[in-house]
Order: sequence, then structure tokens, then C-alpha cells
Amino acid sequence: MKPNTKSKIIIVDDHQLFSQSLELLIKSFGDYDVIERFENGKLFISYLQENPDTNIDLVLLDVNMPVLDGLSTMKWVKENRPDLKVIALSVNDDEEIIIKMITNGAKGYLLKDTSPEIFKEAIECVIEKGYYFTESVSAMLVNKVNSDNKKISLKEKELVFIKHACTEMTYKEIASEMCLSPKTIDGYRESLFDKLEIKTRIGLVLYAVKHKIVFI
Repeated sequence: MKPNTKSKIIIVDDHQLFSQSLELLIKSFGDYDVIERFENGKLFISYLQENPDTNIDLVLLDVNMPVLDGLSTMKWVKENRPDLKVIALSVNDDEEIIIKMITNGAKGYLLKDTSPEIFKEAIECVIEKGYYFTESVSAMLVNKVNSDNKKISLKEKELVFIKHACTEMTYKEIASEMCLSPKTIDGYRESLFDKLEIKTRIGLVLYAVKHKIVFI
């Protein structure tokens, strides 16, 4: 962190009490300034369109909001402002939502009951390193990938499966797209889980992102 230079953060959350408390917590860390707070994604996007040159180091984006929710906002950001680093905030750890947020460009996913210590660590990591995922969102995988330099050989169809798994498609839809039976797709999934030493589809997505099999 450069002396006298504070990172600029924007909060997008419809719960005013939470948003204000989050701002106070962030300011207490000392190295950050909350420059704006918005109640929904529509207001946030309007701000970005009206202030395209504003320097923003991090966006904290609520997943569940009225008017324009976090996922729709994240899709717009991916298409129009892919340079922005975003941490998604939510009250639940639904695997489907996590995958959708990550594959649409979120660099982190935090539950709202996360401790201040973990929250601070997440902010630092996303701003400085580009991503952060807690244990509940397969951080164990990220740590393993960082420390494991060995090459894992993947077959062409396994790569195709992984790319499809990083979309919003169900396993049944992936089977149809690859012209394979659901049972065969289940076999691919379990084989990859074993080979890559992961346990969830989220882990598969994070592996794909880390190894540039897909880009977010």
C-alpha cells in the first residue's frame, strides 16, 4: 500500500443498516475509503456510466437486491467494466449462485456473517492479488493450486466437460450438449473430482479459472 493512498471501495447493498455498518468497518481498517454506497445494481450502473473515469479499487456487491440484483449487475460489469474487481456478498452459500457469480467475474464470495478478520483479508487479497475464496467457497482448492506445481493431464472431453460445468447448464443439459448419457457425464464428474482432488462443482470452476481453462 502506498503511503497516504487509500484504496477506493463502493458498496452496493439494499440493507441500509448493513451497508452503513460495513462502511464503518472498512474505514476502521485505515487503508480504505468508501467513496459511494448504492441500494441496487441499477443505481450503481448509472453511476459507472456517468463517471467512467472514476478510480475504483473494489466493489462489494450484494447478491439479493430489488430493482437489479447482484447477478444481473455482475453480468453487466463483465460485459462493460471487466476491469472492476468485485466481491459478492450473500446470506447463503447456494452452490448454483456462487458458480454463477464466479463465472460472471466475481473475484470473491463472502457470507454476510463473515468475521471482520476474514473480511479484511478478503479485501486485501482481491485488491492486491486478484481473488479470494473462503473455505466455504473452496479456498482449500485455491491454496492447493497455489502450492502444487505438478501438471495434471486432462483429456479433450474432460476439458470440454469442465468448460460446460463453468456455465449455468445443469449436468443433464451438459450430457445433451456433449451427446452423452447422464450416466457418462456423472462418470466424468466423479473422475475429475478424484483426479483434481476436489469435492464440489464450485471447486471445479475455481480450478478451471485458476488454470485458465475458462476466463472470467
